[in-house]
Amino acid sequence: MTTCLHLRRFSTFNRNNPIPHRTIPEPKGQDLDFVNVVHSHLIHSDWDKLNKLSTHFTPFRVNHILLKIQKDHVLSLELFNSLKTLNPISLTLETHSIILHILTKKSKFKSAQSIIRTLLASRSIDLPGKLFDTLLFSYRMCDSSPRVFDSLFKTYAHMNKFRNATDVFSRMKDYGFLPTVESCNAYLSSLLDFHRVDIALTFYREMRRCRISPNSYTFNLVLSALCKSGKLEKAVEVLREMESVGITPNVVSYNTLIAGHCNKGLLSIATKLKNLMGKNGLEPNVVTFNSLIHGFCKERKLHEANRIFSEMKVMNVTPNTVTYNTLINGYGQVGNSNMAGKVYEEMMRNGVKADILTYNALILGLCKEGKTKKAAFLVKELDKENLVPNASTYSALISGQCARKNSDRAFQLYKSMVRSGCHPNEQTFKMLTSAFVKNEDFEGAFNVLMDMFARSMASDSNTLLEIYDGLCQCGKENLAMKLCHEMEARHLIPEGFDRAEPFNSMTEKENRTFG
Repeated sequence: MTTCLHLRRFSTFNRNNPIPHRTIPEPKGQDLDFVNVVHSHLIHSDWDKLNKLSTHFTPFRVNHILLKIQKDHVLSLELFNSLKTLNPISLTLETHSIILHILTKKSKFKSAQSIIRTLLASRSIDLPGKLFDTLLFSYRMCDSSPRVFDSLFKTYAHMNKFRNATDVFSRMKDYGFLPTVESCNAYLSSLLDFHRVDIALTFYREMRRCRISPNSYTFNLVLSALCKSGKLEKAVEVLREMESVGITPNVVSYNTLIAGHCNKGLLSIATKLKNLMGKNGLEPNVVTFNSLIHGFCKERKLHEANRIFSEMKVMNVTPNTVTYNTLINGYGQVGNSNMAGKVYEEMMRNGVKADILTYNALILGLCKEGKTKKAAFLVKELDKENLVPNASTYSALISGQCARKNSDRAFQLYKSMVRSGCHPNEQTFKMLTSAFVKNEDFEGAFNVLMDMFARSMASDSNTLLEIYDGLCQCGKENLAMKLCHEMEARHLIPEGFDRAEPFNSMTEKENRTFG
């Protein structure tokens, strides 16, 4: 629903409305005297006298003083900051708008955005709409610049306030203002960080419709959005569009496309794009090669991954931790811990720092081959490297013990995992229950299920039935009944399940045995 609202908001476009013009009454009597006295103290930097007058500042007086000194943005900001401490109630929304006009006119955008952030953090839910209106009504009075609205839009973008940013963009258009491409890029980037790909692409189309000229960073963000949404052909079109408007695609552009194609398993196209980089005078970097190596490893094409790795070194591109981790994990996944070990040794020779992912990949590879003692030895190495085992480390070790049908040791590792503060996932629980069932240790499987239920996880229907039947057949009636109650409480009763049947069959068996 939120996405639809965003999309509809972008689609509206009105003719430019006239900018409203409002003024504030001129000061008279005591107000005029106070404004003139304060103005004199400010010009002479007599802050001691100004501080003594702090309780006599009113919003009306502050606004007039700021308008009087607005050409000096440093002095204006000093007064504003001083009153924030000495007399904060004298700073109204209109006062904030005036200081924002003063700062943005002098291109002091960071200071303006800091004030907007503070204001938004301390005010009510309807402030965003009021702030735009107040800036608009004081715009002509302060002889302001459109950059004041641009700063507001950019601040919302950086704060991930997408609805507010969209509303400001739409209202800016209503009055003939448009944000800078840099602010548009900030909005696109924030949207992509939160995976709002559809809104980002819609906003980009609106940018183009409003004739906001994209730069190379804009195009790279759009390429990223298209690749994330799997629209690879469109992404290639955008690459051509860049060239048609005189913007040369850079290494980031190609890397984004290469990663997108690798993620979809389109490795031949990804390789062609890498070759195209060279033809266009761009040198592939470590990110380029890492994407390709990851793509080939993902498809279990380790020979090709190693070929890319060799090409990387020939081109004097230094492999990093990610490069080595990807290869080690790739070899481990196909059950070649020997090659994984050789890659690790090369990593150490070249002085590349191993991290917990390196060791997890090595441990998993060894465990897949049942080499649990070697894996346990590597775990001890972690302490020497000041690395702490994480959930993936334990999961790998548990998988090794499960592969060896050592369910008791696997469960001990699971308990150690929980004690260390790591959170097992559903895959870890599946491995454990499967191991216990294969060993016909249904009480052990029951204990794992109870832990799963406590963590709001559930096993599949077939496993639940198998454990239930197993408990019944091995005489663990109380546990079977408890499991049944837990399944009922969580609405996990499989279709066609009849809890009486296993007990009936057990009773017949007992009658035959003890008749």
